[in-house]
Amino acid sequence: MTPSKKITFSRRSFLKSSALASGGMIIGFNLFNACKPEAKLPVDLSQLNYSDFNAFIKISEEGKVTIFSPNPEIGQGVKTSMPMIIAEELEVAWDDVYVVQAPLDTKNYTRQVAGGSQSIRHGWEALRQTGATAKQMLVNAAAARWGIETSECKVKEGVITNTKDETLGYGDVVLEAALLEVPEEVTLKDPKDFTIIGQGKSNVDIDKIITGKPLYGLDYKEEGMLYAAVLRPPAFGQVLESFDDSGARSLPGVVDVITIGEKLRAFKDSGKTNWSMQMSTTDKVVVIGKTTWDAMKGKKAIKAIWKKDSELESTENHDKELLDLLDSKDLTTKRSDGDVKKAFAEADTVLERIYEAPFLPHNCLEPMNFFANVTPEKVHLVGPVQTPASAQKVVSELLERDIEDVHVEMTRMGGGFGRRLYGDFVYEAAEISNVIQKPIKMVSSREDDMTTGVYRPASKYKIAASIKDGKLTGYHLKEACINVNMYGLIPNFFPAGAVKNYQVDTANYKSNITTGAWRAPYTNFLASAEQSFFDELAEVLNIDRVKLHMDLLENVKNNPEPNIEYSPERLQGVLKLAVEKSNWGKAADGVYQGLSVYYCHNTHVAEVADVILENGVPNVKKVTCAVDCGIVINPLGAMNQIRGGVLDGIGHAMYSDFGFNNGVPQSSNFNTYQLIRMGQTPKVDVHFVESNLDPTGLGEPTLPPVGAAVANAIYKATGKRLTKQPYMKNMNVEEKVLG
Repeated sequence: MTPSKKITFSRRSFLKSSALASGGMIIGFNLFNACKPEAKLPVDLSQLNYSDFNAFIKISEEGKVTIFSPNPEIGQGVKTSMPMIIAEELEVAWDDVYVVQAPLDTKNYTRQVAGGSQSIRHGWEALRQTGATAKQMLVNAAAARWGIETSECKVKEGVITNTKDETLGYGDVVLEAALLEVPEEVTLKDPKDFTIIGQGKSNVDIDKIITGKPLYGLDYKEEGMLYAAVLRPPAFGQVLESFDDSGARSLPGVVDVITIGEKLRAFKDSGKTNWSMQMSTTDKVVVIGKTTWDAMKGKKAIKAIWKKDSELESTENHDKELLDLLDSKDLTTKRSDGDVKKAFAEADTVLERIYEAPFLPHNCLEPMNFFANVTPEKVHLVGPVQTPASAQKVVSELLERDIEDVHVEMTRMGGGFGRRLYGDFVYEAAEISNVIQKPIKMVSSREDDMTTGVYRPASKYKIAASIKDGKLTGYHLKEACINVNMYGLIPNFFPAGAVKNYQVDTANYKSNITTGAWRAPYTNFLASAEQSFFDELAEVLNIDRVKLHMDLLENVKNNPEPNIEYSPERLQGVLKLAVEKSNWGKAADGVYQGLSVYYCHNTHVAEVADVILENGVPNVKKVTCAVDCGIVINPLGAMNQIRGGVLDGIGHAMYSDFGFNNGVPQSSNFNTYQLIRMGQTPKVDVHFVESNLDPTGLGEPTLPPVGAAVANAIYKATGKRLTKQPYMKNMNVEEKVLG
């Protein structure tokens, strides 16, 4: 991105993203108006007369600005940061901006998805253009009124000033501006002139969050709405045979008991199903109640008989199958550079290790839920989903309705981590409402979420390095996963391009347990495995850990055809910064440090973990994190994302375990499944590489490296190499899991 950038685009292309074609009204779900009466606002927005500049911006005659945030908000901060980008180029005061969650609108927005840490990266250019174009139209209107050239006007905080020091506020010219032609060229601001981007801004929803105002899917209510609780098979590999609902029907507050699954199963059999519908196509019993509690009590009273439909799988068998795959011939080569076989045949030494990770549930604080009201006129869907367009498409086909009749509104989500990419809970809600022809809210319990959801697949890696004359000559990684391969989708990440003889092979074991994306998919355990391996490799080579990485990255820079996705220079940059800020190699007595450097989700990260021993038990006291994510939109939100990723990564690497016995999940709530506790959270010291490059994401990239940083520090402290997660369990350290 050059400091000042002129954008040229056709009027037609801009109208597709701005809804300016006919000056039509924007139909949007205004969360302000959905609040309870006691939720007061500094300004009564409903009394203001707004002009719709485009699908993102409304400006009132009083000068108040409403910016619609298009992407789903799962705690990653886009509801704050995306409007900040628009406001920056629109040249308005942030305090004068009101932010509203936009509904699903595939005509006017692109990629309304929360996933892959891609919202800011994909939205950066378009959002800047949107703000800059609206500003230019307002300036054009003011210049026309004054009878002067636009070059004689300047703008600051929504006030246009001419060379005679005459002023017009945006509200003064908004009606005229909204009628003007869309300019074909706009000039974007030089980053050095940013006044909003780069400044820490509080979460736009923070007041509602801390005061408990309606905001999340569980908060959404409509008059006459009923509640649904769904009884699903207790084991993967079982289906419903029969059930007795007399006990449920006798309970006060229970309105009805129905079954669903037929439409979803027919949809699957037609070949239209997608990955997110795996768990949705079996028959399920649904209890309809006047309240959530009524429905859940009714569900417990159902006496169901389940029968075996496919293999009832266990973790013990999964472990054996994956280990066998690592040594089998059923591997697919995803990348092969040089001659790995020759490098290993000529090696003086071969270092080989196996790294293992379990299934993991998503554990969103807000359980899965969704509102649906299916009527002859339309299908109205409201709730927390990361992929609203996909949900809309499936529901339209499932219910055989025109897609234009399916209206999806997004609420804030109490966590997603990939779980809400899969719309099974949306489809269930829609099918239930379609059967009873009433508005319903489907609400899952914590136990439902943990035992009948989607899981990070268990995985194992076998990594080997060949060493000749004291130098690394070959690198061979084999991966075995449940259902879906991880590394096979990203064969161009480090250390690709750094080792002349380099090969990646993958295999998977097909399971009836539903698996899918989990925070930082593909890399959340791979980074731990590879960066732990490189730490041990440095020791075997008798070379400093930092130097080993720097030398390998120099190899990439000298490779004429590295075929990589990462930047060796940027990885070196974060590594140097982390080493400097952590006082690497100069820690106080009793503090043991571990290092990890990694690229994923378009962002470069290096981390140093400081570990101490307390009564022989490792305790992570501090993590120094260096991040190169380009321009930092909102430093306050960025810090939260970085620290959250680090803590999440430590917690799952150290403590979290999940498995199956005869198809039954072995944990159903937090009394048996351990997340990181407050007393186990370290200080996270964050440092950004200064940059004017376009921004990349932060919701996921800091999670993958931290597992290795901690494992490498624990090795320094204890002399024990950790190759299997969770670390505490596999160190035979017993810690009581709190109920």
